[in-house]
Amino acid sequence: MAVAVRLVNALTTGDAHGSPYAPPPVGAELRRAVLTAIRGEDSDRPPRVPLTDDDAARLVPVAVRLREVFTKVSGGDLDGAAAEVNDLLAETDARPHLDRHDGEPWHLHFHGPIGTFAGEYSASCATGLAIVLGSEYHDRLGVCTAPRCDRVYVDTSRNGTRRFCSTPCQNRVKAAAFRARANAD
Repeated sequence: MAVAVRLVNALTTGDAHGSPYAPPPVGAELRRAVLTAIRGEDSDRPPRVPLTDDDAARLVPVAVRLREVFTKVSGGDLDGAAAEVNDLLAETDARPHLDRHDGEPWHLHFHGPIGTFAGEYSASCATGLAIVLGSEYHDRLGVCTAPRCDRVYVDTSRNGTRRFCSTPCQNRVKAAAFRARANAD
């Protein structure tokens, strides 16, 4: 799920933390953004499947569709979110298999049969969202409620009351509320 969140937030246009956001253009910047989204802090390690400019560009419309799932869940349209995920699962032909690489133990992957970088991560993100939507935790997918921010998140808090994508957004809202109260006095 973390990869889906990072791809959506890195590759979709909108607002981020109070400022307009546009994804990087196709080329080295977009490839770097995709690798960072997928690998997090470990983005310097080369991927098992080569990442081309084409693959990075193919992930942009996938990220837009993944964003739609978060938006629909946040708006209470679970049926619409499930339909979008089902479409992605069908298009990617996601299939489970066990894999062991990079000295890690056996673990589950969900990749399509084509074996492209974009195809593998599209299938994996669609499957992750399907697992969440098919559980009692479907309401843990969210879109930041801070003004001028539409970044997505997965609420992993104990009580499931998260409303913001990040601590900076939460702090912006709290500071604005404090200033409004102070000015009202």
